Parts: sequence; C-alpha cells; structure tokens
Amino acid sequence: MDGSAITLMIPLMVAVAIAGAGYAFLGKKIDAHDKTSKRLESVSRSASERKTRKATAADPTVQRRRAVQDQLKELEAKQKSKKPKESLRTRLEGAGLKLTPKGFYIASVVGAIGLALLAFITTKNLIVVVLAIFAGGLGLPGWILAFLRKRRQKAFVREFANALEVIVRGVKSGLPVNECLKIIASESPAPVGPEFVDVVEGQKMGVPLDQGLQKLYERMPIPEVNFFMIVLSIQAKTGGNLSEALGNLARVLRERKKLRMKIQAMSSEAKTSAMIIGALPLVVMGGMSVTSPDYVGILITERLGNAMLIGCFLWMSLGVAAMVKMISFKI
Repeated sequence: MDGSAITLMIPLMVAVAIAGAGYAFLGKKIDAHDKTSKRLESVSRSASERKTRKATAADPTVQRRRAVQDQLKELEAKQKSKKPKESLRTRLEGAGLKLTPKGFYIASVVGAIGLALLAFITTKNLIVVVLAIFAGGLGLPGWILAFLRKRRQKAFVREFANALEVIVRGVKSGLPVNECLKIIASESPAPVGPEFVDVVEGQKMGVPLDQGLQKLYERMPIPEVNFFMIVLSIQAKTGGNLSEALGNLARVLRERKKLRMKIQAMSSEAKTSAMIIGALPLVVMGGMSVTSPDYVGILITERLGNAMLIGCFLWMSLGVAAMVKMISFKI
C-alpha cells in the first residue's frame, strides 16, 4: 500500500473513532435522559390517576350509582333463582275469582258433564262426546281462567300509573309510603285498589313491604309491578329521592301504554283479517247445514266424515295459532 492511500485512511479512521466515542457517551446520556423523563411522566400520571380515583370514590353520586348497580344485580339474581309461583290458587286470585282450587275442579267437572250431555243429545256420537268431555273439563275452564286473568292484568296496567302519581304527590307532601299505599287501597278503582288492600292488610299483620310486593307480583306477574318493586327495594336500601324515581316510573308506564295502543291500532287490520279467515269455515258450514242438511250431515253420521272434521279442526287450529302468533306483540 502506498503512502497516499495510508494518508487518506488515517483521517477516515480517526473520524470513525471519534464518531463512535461520541455516540457511546452522548447516546447513553440521551437514553438515560429519555428513560428518566418517561419514568417521571409515569409517576406523575399514576399520582394524578390515584387522585382522580380518590376523588371519584369520595363522590357521593358515584357511590350511590355503585350501590344501585349492586342492588340491581342482587335483585336480578333473586328473581332468576325464585320465579313467581304459578299455582292454581295464585291464578284464581290473579283473575279476581273467589273460588278455591276445589271449587274450580268441581266447576270443571260440572262443565265437562254438561258439555258431554249436550254433545250426546245433538250428535249421539261417542267420539264427539269424548272430545266434549276433554274440552269441557280441561280446555274450556283453563281458557276462561286465562282470559279473565289477562283482562284483569290489562285493567291493572291502565290504572297503575295513576296510583304511582298518588304516591309521588303523597311523598312530596310529607306522607310516608305506607300512608300512600292506604290511600291507593281505599280510593283506587279495581283491580288496583283490591290488590293494594292485600298489601296493606299484610303490613298490618307484620308482613314486610318487600314480601307484600312479592306476593303482589305473584298475583300480577307483569313488568310494571316488577319495576315498582325494584324501585321501592332500591330506595329502601340505598336512599334517594323516591318521588322523582316513582315519577319517572309513572312516565315510563304511560309511554309504554301509548306504544301499546299504537301497536294495537296498527295491527287492527291484520287482526280483523285473521278473525274473518278463522270464522269463515264455521259460517259456511253453518249456512250449508241450514240450506242442505243432508249434504253436511254425512260429516257427522259417517266415520270418514268424522275423521275429516277432526283433520279440518286440527288444520284450522294450526292456522289460527300461526295467525295469532304473527299479530301478537309483547311490550
């Protein structure tokens, strides 16, 4: 290697050595400075977060919200573990009937015998008589009980929001909740008044309010009563403005009622069409039995006609059940 090349390489190697030394010292200082700044930033951030958490934990609004959430979780767990009882006595009470289960069974037997006698006198067919016994003893009493119970629940929902307004006004004027319940029991129309009479009478006998409301929910297993029970249970355990909570609940119930009425109005055409389609075969058969009794009588006197009637009844029942399912809306 000649002297000119060595002369060029020596300054280059010196420059590389100086750059490496500078990077080694200055780079470590820069990295240490960056790490120190990041550490200080994380410490200051954690300190500010701790202060924020302490301030949030000390906020009574946040504490109340957490308490309400805990109470809601407990109530949901209780409702999942213990569903409302659906015994025959409870259903009779929910329908507003004064019958005992024994009286209901006796009425069912009497209805089965009466319908069987009517079928035997009119048709003198053993299959029709057996079907009449099952319909009169099992189907018709249960359907009547379910219809009466559903009608009473609808009447309860219509008046329940007004009952909540009574409690709201009473609490704002300084009355305790028990006195407001007595006012509802004495002045509200049926079925709200009689149902709250049972709650008030239970309190006089030493039954706690939450247990009395649970019994009310068993007789009236509707969402409105469940909402009312939850609001009173949370207020009793966590405190708060009861009048505001019940006022909001009353407003929600009225909005639900408006929505339900709107849905009924929008589905009325479909319901009318379903009623006409379901009643048309019966009307046609009744008219033909008057104009041509010999032509329709074969369906009753012949076994093949009886089988055809049973098949038509089953198919019509399936069609009506499908139409009812399509036009029924639950809110």
